[in-house]
Amino acid sequence: MSATHQIQVGLDSGERRMMVVADDGRSLADTLAAHGLPLNTRCGQRGLCRGCEVELREGSLVIEGGTVAAPATIKACRARVAGDAAIHLPSRSRIEHKPQVSETFEIAVPYAYQPLFSFTPGGRDTAFAVDVGTTTVVVLLVDLGTGDVLSRAGAFNEQIRFGDNVVTRIEAARNPEALVAMQRAIVTETVEPLLRRACDRAGRGLNRIAGGAIAGNTTMLHLLVGEDPTPLGIAPFTPRFIAGRQVLAREIKLITDGLAPETPIQLLPGIAAYIGADITAGVFASGMVFDESPSLLVDIGTNGEIVLQSGGKLFGCATAAGPAFEGCGLRCGTRAREGAVSDLWMTLDPFQLAAETIGNMPLARANGLCGSAYLDFLATARSSGLLSLTGRFEVSAWENIPSQFRHVEDGERALRLVDGNGAGALRVSEVDVALLLQAKAAIGAGIEILLETAGIRAADLGRVYLAGGFGMHLNIAHAIAIGLLPGFREKQVRVVGNTSLAGALLSLVDRTTLVEMENLRSQMEVIELNLAADFEDRYIEHLMLP
Repeated sequence: MSATHQIQVGLDSGERRMMVVADDGRSLADTLAAHGLPLNTRCGQRGLCRGCEVELREGSLVIEGGTVAAPATIKACRARVAGDAAIHLPSRSRIEHKPQVSETFEIAVPYAYQPLFSFTPGGRDTAFAVDVGTTTVVVLLVDLGTGDVLSRAGAFNEQIRFGDNVVTRIEAARNPEALVAMQRAIVTETVEPLLRRACDRAGRGLNRIAGGAIAGNTTMLHLLVGEDPTPLGIAPFTPRFIAGRQVLAREIKLITDGLAPETPIQLLPGIAAYIGADITAGVFASGMVFDESPSLLVDIGTNGEIVLQSGGKLFGCATAAGPAFEGCGLRCGTRAREGAVSDLWMTLDPFQLAAETIGNMPLARANGLCGSAYLDFLATARSSGLLSLTGRFEVSAWENIPSQFRHVEDGERALRLVDGNGAGALRVSEVDVALLLQAKAAIGAGIEILLETAGIRAADLGRVYLAGGFGMHLNIAHAIAIGLLPGFREKQVRVVGNTSLAGALLSLVDRTTLVEMENLRSQMEVIELNLAADFEDRYIEHLMLP
């Protein structure tokens, strides 16, 4: 029988929990999750990020065959319990919080009223639209008789415990049991409860559902239907399916009381392995295909997808921006959530820091910085003279910052955001800056390669559509200043929100739009950036700050 140990867990709220746990070989992250304290195991518990860091205050833990004694900051996914201990669990390491889900969108294309599914007023007269994102999922409930949106519900994609990006989940799917678990995580643990919540909010039973439409990237749709996505992880990145398809609720294991097992569900068409149905939906819903002047769609998320329309032609690419814009890998990074710093400004002469948090929490109690705040920092720290061209702290500027806001650990310099110290104190380091520059370089270089392919300049574009939840919180002037949107002017940029969800909704209320989305597949030229001659040079150039 396994030995048992007492683990005292302290939370930022001041709450203390005492747990009796078994020394059963599980990671500390799994042990905490089993006791209702799930962590940000964003890299699939491979020890590649800092998402699940906890502070060991008393006792010791076993890490990869060795013992680490308090005090120490450790990655819970790499540690296991082998004796009594006391740990502190910072808010930024938990996923038990309300996500900021992008439910807002703009439909800029005309559409008719021709519902995708036949319906009976007062009977099966309701449909649902879903955006399955890598991080979050949103469900809309729609009245098929009127086309009106009745309610909406959003939450984290429960697959995040398998990793925070598609590459990690593709790798996890090599284990057949993990593939089954990931389908269950998205269908049973995410979509089903959201659909129930949306129905409850609208006052309609599941028995009135006539059908649904789902958009998402190619990997997410594969996992949704239980299809093996591993071919997407190796060249030539061949999806098992890419065209739109209709499945039945029971076929994807969406089985719940009230919902007819034969309920049809339409999966929107994608373009390629890394330009999925979410982008097809965005290209159509934004109206860019009908723009007279050249236009660009940029969806910044865990991956960066970019589509250029010029002269009636479409050029698309995906660039591995990585999850830095969602806080992954950054010392104090977090996804957009209650209590996270969303906006940040600084000046050096005089030295001042100003910030806003989601939910208006005081900065001293903030639980991390989300991507928009980091981009604000890059822009204002560069303009104020703290950051050099390469993203390093200028020595003279650094030395003029009040000492209580300077932090050095193992030779790594960081700016504290509050007058205080400690393992959980918010700060931005030079290492954070380097990771952010890699992410913005991937996007900036991708944009320039598409423009170069079409033979046009940034100034020639009539409109830049900024899609996705990240764009909703982005300071456009700062994004331009740091080169994330290189060479553009503010007036060119239009924030359009969750265009993936918009496309799913369009397909429900006007079935002809689904045909037009399908046609986009043959109209787009996919540019493989790894094969583009100038991409590496462009990427290196964009590692600098303008």
